[in-house]
Amino acid sequence: MRRPAILSLLAATTAVTLAFAAPTWAAEDAVVIPAPAVDAAPASGTQTAVIAGGCFWGVQGVFQHTAGVVNAVSGYAGGTKATADYETVSSGRTGHAESVEIKYDPQKISYGKILQIYFSVVHDPTQLNRQGPDTGPQYRSAIFTTSDEQKKVAEAYIAQLNAAKVFKKPIVTKVGALEAFYPAEAYHQDYLTLHPNQPYIAYNDIPKVENLKKLFADNYIEKPTLVNASKVTN
Repeated sequence: MRRPAILSLLAATTAVTLAFAAPTWAAEDAVVIPAPAVDAAPASGTQTAVIAGGCFWGVQGVFQHTAGVVNAVSGYAGGTKATADYETVSSGRTGHAESVEIKYDPQKISYGKILQIYFSVVHDPTQLNRQGPDTGPQYRSAIFTTSDEQKKVAEAYIAQLNAAKVFKKPIVTKVGALEAFYPAEAYHQDYLTLHPNQPYIAYNDIPKVENLKKLFADNYIEKPTLVNASKVTN
């Protein structure tokens, strides 16, 4: 199942205007959770995190409003380059998850803080192969690690949150090494900012940004850090 009745329109244009009835579903509720007890060691230079938590529009939008994020690009991880395109990934048979590659300054935000935002306001990590109205393995909850340290932090944090029972059900987020990240088509980039009144965005994703502002005020920035479209090559 895809985001309601929009696939063919999205594939055909980079400037999409949608008109359909407002959906009855909305963003998953944010959950107040503790910071990770184990975090990555301080580092210098830009670092990379890759996460998946449902539709990449909202995931990207949240981190584009997060201080310390240098760039957040929507794309695909978990499958091969040959099938890393929107229509094929939407079949749910390619192994990809809609993901976001986050380049960040570890002097301003830690990997652990990124994960705290991810588990708290970005998505519901207890939903298996779905997120809100979207179903299929391409919407799974997954963390694609780029180092042994990231793997250690992610696994320890999941264990910590499960032990604290901050969610009503166990976390199903999968942690695995990143093999490759493929940027999504240009029309998917900056989608939340470009289409704030589109019903899917308004009901599912804008509330996530508002929850970021409310629960992580020290990490919130009003002006989003947008993708340079000319650098998105897929």
